[in-house]
Amino acid sequence: MTEIPAGAPCWIDLMTADPARAKEFYTALFGWTYETGDVEKYGGYTTALKDGKSVAGLMQSNPDDAGHPDVWSTYLRVDDIDATVAAATKAGGVTYLAPMDVPEQGRMAMLGDPAGAAVGLWEFGGHTGFQAHSVDGAANWHELWTKDYPAALKFYQDVFGWKTAVMSDTPEFRYSTVGEGRDSVAGVMDASRELPEQAPSSWQVYFQVDDADAAVATALSLGATVVQPAQDTPFGRLAGLTDPTGALFKVIQPPPR
Repeated sequence: MTEIPAGAPCWIDLMTADPARAKEFYTALFGWTYETGDVEKYGGYTTALKDGKSVAGLMQSNPDDAGHPDVWSTYLRVDDIDATVAAATKAGGVTYLAPMDVPEQGRMAMLGDPAGAAVGLWEFGGHTGFQAHSVDGAANWHELWTKDYPAALKFYQDVFGWKTAVMSDTPEFRYSTVGEGRDSVAGVMDASRELPEQAPSSWQVYFQVDDADAAVATALSLGATVVQPAQDTPFGRLAGLTDPTGALFKVIQPPPR
């Protein structure tokens, strides 16, 4: 990994009601191994590794939050988390989790953007984000599906300094990237037509695989559900799934070089 710039996705983690089942599922699907941190310091937070390099985190959800779905969260790198939270509040965001210290690792917070999507913030300390990215078994792409495309773009531009590039701007497909071309680090999609009324705006994670159809078949055998059948796109063959406890994720098979 090259250095992750401020404003870019730097980490993902899964909040799950059943960490043991989640670990079994993602090990079988992506070949992950795990390291669990000190319970006193980190509450049992587990780091997922691909070929010995950190790619994601897993955490037991609070039993008092029963009814809340399991979810993958995306974290954006910030240089000053307190200033970013203040800027987000001014720009119409809400604070779900105020900035807090993670001993020896950094500082984190969780916000809601004006369209209702939750996004994490991470200020680097000992933990400096992904050690592997855009390789098989690791995250490949990060995408915001938003029900208020103009408001979301303005919020992230104002708060995180995003420089966005328009990929498409038609009523059928509105999409911008953060950065441009091979330098882009994330995407923003107008999902007002795609998301059901009851579904909130959300950040979605794409994991890289070498064979999307085989990955879907394996996931199904492990208890996953297909929510978007595998299809070819200009950016590779992709599919959407939920894991055995309901967390949404996507897989993508990049096109041949």
